[in-house]
Amino acid sequence: MLHLIWSIIIGFIVGLIARAVMPGVDAMGFWMTSIIGIGGSLIGGLIGMVIKRPAPGAAFHPAGFLLSIVGAMILLYAMRYVHF
Repeated sequence: MLHLIWSIIIGFIVGLIARAVMPGVDAMGFWMTSIIGIGGSLIGGLIGMVIKRPAPGAAFHPAGFLLSIVGAMILLYAMRYVHF
């Protein structure tokens, strides 16, 4: 349970930083900002996996804070052109 709460908090912080860095205004609440941050962490992990393969036997590649923000910015950029 603590891991889920921690993911939501870090996802919110990453999403908030990505929204602050990207030009333009995005009308999002707490949950959408958190989802953007969590998705950015996943995308950042994939980018990190392309740059450097994880150690053998490792389940995930740690994205790191910077790649999480970059992944969230990519996700925000993509979401601006997809209309729900």
